[in-house]
Amino acid sequence: MSIETESGATLPFERFWDWVLDHTNCILGVGTEDGWLYDAEALHWVLFSEESGTPVVQLILGKRLVGELVLETSDLMHVQVLPDPENVERGAFLFKVYGGTKSAPRVRYTFQLAHGLENMPTPHVAGLKH
Repeated sequence: MSIETESGATLPFERFWDWVLDHTNCILGVGTEDGWLYDAEALHWVLFSEESGTPVVQLILGKRLVGELVLETSDLMHVQVLPDPENVERGAFLFKVYGGTKSAPRVRYTFQLAHGLENMPTPHVAGLKH
């Protein structure tokens, strides 16, 4: 199922989440309209789902939690993948997670990664991991 909101590839959130779990070292930033967490040399990303299935993104320095984003998934519709217009030369991509209603969709979360949907697993071919 593919939906066009602006331009670019789209996929269901669950498929994106399964894929991004294998690409945590490629994350440059994660944010909402209210704030962002950005990668740095001494930081690392931890992504997991709570027992309830709620996705969680954490940014860690050593053993200290620097920031955490708990994703509310009840109204998520799809993820749109676009080249990052502010980082074209770096090859970065934005993964915009849309939620809301079909008549009024809005970007709930944005993941900035160092690459696009390369190595996306298909039903017939296993994907490669970074």
